[in-house]
Amino acid sequence: MTNPIETISKIPEDDALLFGCVLDGKGGARVIDWAEALTWKQESPNETLWLHCDRTIEGMDGWLATRFAMNDETSEVLVSNETRPRSFREGGSIVAILRGVNLNDDNDPDDMIAMQIWATDHYVISLRRRQMRTPRDVLALLKQGRGPHGPGDLVTELTERLIYNLSKRIMVMNERIDALEAMDGADGDVTAQLAEIAAIRRSCLAIKRYMSPQYDALVQIAEKDLDWLNPDHHRRLRETTERLKRYLDDIDVSKESALVLQDDLNNRAAQETNKTMYILSIVAAIFLPLGFLTGLLGINVGGMPGVDTPIAFWVVVVLLIGVMALQYYLFKKLKWL
Repeated sequence: MTNPIETISKIPEDDALLFGCVLDGKGGARVIDWAEALTWKQESPNETLWLHCDRTIEGMDGWLATRFAMNDETSEVLVSNETRPRSFREGGSIVAILRGVNLNDDNDPDDMIAMQIWATDHYVISLRRRQMRTPRDVLALLKQGRGPHGPGDLVTELTERLIYNLSKRIMVMNERIDALEAMDGADGDVTAQLAEIAAIRRSCLAIKRYMSPQYDALVQIAEKDLDWLNPDHHRRLRETTERLKRYLDDIDVSKESALVLQDDLNNRAAQETNKTMYILSIVAAIFLPLGFLTGLLGINVGGMPGVDTPIAFWVVVVLLIGVMALQYYLFKKLKWL
């Protein structure tokens, strides 16, 4: 059997723990280090241990299973790279894989970052591979004394902030679509506008890819009947779920709006191209008989009429003008002009 002390000692302090704190049940928290996190025991019924860890550390799954008495399947889910959003219950705990918008500087906001959560009545463990702003925002609230009181509040606060950050990304996309619609294809480079619309559509697809299963995951969390999830938590989780559903509908509307705008710009570009080709065709049709006549009269062979007549050139000019006038009349009558 694995020795817990040996398992714990395998995890470097600086790499494993991103931050840890003990919630006091009143909205505040006491920040703890890795050494205290390894041996922490609840001293008050209102205390909750929250550890935010890097799941890429080798041996993390074994330490989680040993330290918190998880089964191997649960600990593997918490450190797995299979991060499609979902949630399930294990005894008195909740396991959830959620995704949030990438709000880091100089990063693609469409790159959704995964966060795994394991929560029970006195413990909350959150894990991530890349930096996330949401846990740090909640920690800032705790340091100000305005944070979650317990595990139910903490899980609810994390999910609410993940969805709230998603709303800001959707708002930015909608504002850009509105700006493109206001331009009405008249301002700027149409090719650049089409490229931006294509980027917006890709963003919609990327967000929808993860937020649709996340909706199901939040529904399952809201329906869990656990002692540490009170009616207020269920209400807030249901409201968060409904908010996410509205955002998914907004994404569909944004995607359709972008598609309509893209089709409109493509049609306008095609019309401009057709108009240009039409004008070139008319010009070619006008000069085709003129070119034929001048080519015919310009052949260098004997017997050409008017070679010895001084006014022959002007006769030809008048003849060509007459041909152009006749063509103009015919094109107007046929409504080609």
